[in-house]
Amino acid sequence: MAGKLRVFLGAAPGVGKTYAMLREGRRLYGEGLDVVVGLAETYGRRGTEEQLGDLPVLPRRTVSYRGTELTELDLDALLARRPALALVDELAHTDVPGGRNEKRWQDVRELLEAGIDVATTLNIQHLESLNDVVEQITGVAQRETIPDEVVRAADRIELVDLSPQALRARMAQGEIYAPDRIDVALGHYFRAGNLGALRELALLWLADRVEEELADYRARHGIRAPWETKERILVALNGAPQGEHLIRRGARTATRMHGDLLGVHVRLDDGTAEREPPGLAAQRALLRELHGGYVEVSGGDVARALVDFARTESATQILLGPTSRSRLRELVSGSVINRVIRLAGPIDVRVLPPPEPGLLTVPPAPRRRRPALVPVRRRRLAWLLGPVAAVALTWALSPTRDSLGLSGVLLCLLLVVAGTARLGGLLPAAGSTAAGALAADYFFTTPWRSLAVERGADVAALLVFLAVAGVISHLIDGLTRRSQQADRSRAEAAVLTRLAGETVESGPRVLSDLVAELRQVFGLDGAAVLVRAGEALWQPAASAGVEVPSRPDEASFSVDLGDGAVLVLRGAPLTEEDTRLLGPYVTQLKLARERERLAAQASAAEVLAHTDAMHTALLEAVGKDLRAPLAAVRREAERLPDPAEERIDAEVERMERIDAEVERMERLVANLLDLSRLRAGVMPVVLRPTAVAEVVRAAADGLVGVRIDLGAGLPRVLADPGLLERALADVLVSEGTAAVAVDAGVVAGRVDVRVTVHGGEAVAVEPTSLAVVRGFVEAMNGELAVEEAPGGGTAYVISLARAVA
Repeated sequence: MAGKLRVFLGAAPGVGKTYAMLREGRRLYGEGLDVVVGLAETYGRRGTEEQLGDLPVLPRRTVSYRGTELTELDLDALLARRPALALVDELAHTDVPGGRNEKRWQDVRELLEAGIDVATTLNIQHLESLNDVVEQITGVAQRETIPDEVVRAADRIELVDLSPQALRARMAQGEIYAPDRIDVALGHYFRAGNLGALRELALLWLADRVEEELADYRARHGIRAPWETKERILVALNGAPQGEHLIRRGARTATRMHGDLLGVHVRLDDGTAEREPPGLAAQRALLRELHGGYVEVSGGDVARALVDFARTESATQILLGPTSRSRLRELVSGSVINRVIRLAGPIDVRVLPPPEPGLLTVPPAPRRRRPALVPVRRRRLAWLLGPVAAVALTWALSPTRDSLGLSGVLLCLLLVVAGTARLGGLLPAAGSTAAGALAADYFFTTPWRSLAVERGADVAALLVFLAVAGVISHLIDGLTRRSQQADRSRAEAAVLTRLAGETVESGPRVLSDLVAELRQVFGLDGAAVLVRAGEALWQPAASAGVEVPSRPDEASFSVDLGDGAVLVLRGAPLTEEDTRLLGPYVTQLKLARERERLAAQASAAEVLAHTDAMHTALLEAVGKDLRAPLAAVRREAERLPDPAEERIDAEVERMERIDAEVERMERLVANLLDLSRLRAGVMPVVLRPTAVAEVVRAAADGLVGVRIDLGAGLPRVLADPGLLERALADVLVSEGTAAVAVDAGVVAGRVDVRVTVHGGEAVAVEPTSLAVVRGFVEAMNGELAVEEAPGGGTAYVISLARAVA
């Protein structure tokens, strides 16, 4: 039996979805239900963390991606645990590549198929059908989306509602974001208007869900109340970028009206092999994701083929996007939109405006002391029409030369020059001026129809015309430049606002997303972040575009990001204004790299801490488990007959061996426990001025064969007397009956205590004892070195700092 899905839906981050999910989990856990927290993102919010309470939390799975250790939901462990209810936060999350699923909602689907109930959270902006609407409201594109049917299939959806004023108050009090992000958030994504619109959007979407449940109720109870005719929305697709906007709009309309969505593409059957438009494949995929159909039809007339298919499918609405045809082409071959409207009859035809642009491409800055930048198409058209219009106008007015005169025609020509300057810029206007002056001379000065000029007044009039035309052209060019500068300033402001807003909403950006956005904003052929991998080797950390530089010297522009990373760009040269706008992106790239580095370090530290904890637990367990058999061995040895009474030499030897091995084993156990305490950091260390001679004599007390030669005037050391005595005792005891000499002296400002074991066959200190000794010495800020002694043997040198007098 499949599990049940419960979704806590919110209009914006910070309304309390995770808080509500954990609170409900605690309530059910208190009633005896087996509840497990599969994954919960608290983001350091104290109230949310408190709601975890005593709930069992499943450890996360560590995934390595591009050199960074990240954590994800451990789906296998959760399936093996099989709780009655699993709490899994952020349903729209994209899993780290390399796992069994791409999206977290697919992980949740496996849990439901296994019969496990799931409670999860979701923001309204992550629904696929609302993606473009949310971007228009907030100006922030959502990179993580989820198909609507996944959420609509939930057994229970609860809206976690909070008024915009209350949410902004929480934000201002620092309960959602860090203090340094509050002002930007309140001024961008968390504006009162944005929050109100998102809240209304969530309520409308949930209202549609209520209507669906009501319809299901009527069907289950056999209520045959009349319903409206089912809507069928037909979306005309031609591969243009606005097609995705049409599909999403049609999907929302079909959902609200309980209708069907169908996309159609018309192929011309004119005998030519038509290539599929580049965006059509992505639009087909989006239709499938939104549970819409797709059909291709052929016809010689696009409008008629579209309307005939709509009638065949009983479509009630046809959705069209704005035309991409030029005015000239519409005049020649007609407008498809107008023909569809005329042929549609009772079918509703809706022509949707283009969506608001997402990522802007910043226009190039006007060049200083050079003509304004004009599109090539307009410039060519101005070169073609300007001179021709000047000559044609002069020729057309030539019959009125007696009444109009040279001055009159020159005034008319100024209009042609101004229009040419507005259309194509300064250079085509200069061409029109020259053509107009020559035509006026030819048709309106004596002698007629020649370029000679008899009267000085006509020469003066032509010169004044040239001057005035030049001034007018220059003024129009200046106005065009200022308009272009204003457009660029607006685009820069929009890019910076978007960059800051996305940073506030989702934290530091992902490196690959930043590089892709940077390439599109500046209109580059390729962009990449290269990391040095060797003397002359570079490895791309993130890239975008078709012509990506593989080395810094192949780029047209590069920026050093530090730590061996370089941003490389290929495309049109960047201007001074471009480099100024590039600065915030460079800062974001550095933050993204720093975030990846810190995430990798945090993950490594977490793994190391986990390993140390396991190691410590293992050592403690081994030590405790060994104590019991040691005690039993000692008790059995005590029960043996007294060898002194029976005077049996073999028994004496056997007893001595048993005692020696038991003591050795006890020492080994003590060293294991001390090693675990050192790793856990629970062994206290108190450093104070200590006399080396006193500690050495205490460590060697009761041992035979130990020669102590410390000399006079040895300075005190900064050490813990107990730890130092234990370290020396472990070395001395481990050497057994070998000849041992202990001496000390001042070396390089420090005091070295040397324990020398003479003879090549001396028994070395056991590894566990040596690890404990090294831990003791390093805990006192000292160093332990093991060297070969002169004349054979081993020397253990403990170097300690001198105590300040």
